[in-house]
Amino acid sequence: MCEPKLHIVDDDEAIRDALGWLFQSRNVPVASWPSAEAFLADYDPAMAGCLLLDIRMEGMSGLELFDRLSAMGCRMPVLFLTGHGDVPIAVSALKKGARDFVEKPFNDNDLVDRVIEALTFDAGERARQAGQAGVAARLATLTQRERQVMGLVVAGKLNKVIADELGISMRTVEVHRAHVFEKMGVKTAVELARILASVG
Repeated sequence: MCEPKLHIVDDDEAIRDALGWLFQSRNVPVASWPSAEAFLADYDPAMAGCLLLDIRMEGMSGLELFDRLSAMGCRMPVLFLTGHGDVPIAVSALKKGARDFVEKPFNDNDLVDRVIEALTFDAGERARQAGQAGVAARLATLTQRERQVMGLVVAGKLNKVIADELGISMRTVEVHRAHVFEKMGVKTAVELARILASVG
């Protein structure tokens, strides 16, 4: 995965420079592009962090770029920089899944706070998705019988009841239960239930 950073897309060089300086002075890593087309040419699904897009640009607008990235499955949070007249457009972008919009002229501290919130959100989402992928990979190692035992263990059933329901010995249930706990990396049924709940 790429280093998480703020990705600025704005066709005004002075604004790109000012934003770059502002965020670097707050220790926020930054990369910038002069157009939506330039960003798309460099876009990599492994990019992490958040996007700060100007709504109005020469060529492809920030809104069009947002739509294109959404269609490509980009999950990075998007904040829009907008002039006063663009507020209704920005509000419609929020309804489509954009994270926030900031009106020009903006307050530096407010903008930095919003970007840091978006970066934190992105990091949390990526950690959650990685955790889910890890659980799914562990689940894939279970045999069909181990899955059956796991379902009954999580339902709170005792080994004797599980043995009766599955028509196997209690000792066999204990062996399967131990294998499930080992493969899933847990020590208790409560831990097991918690990680299964995290992946729905």
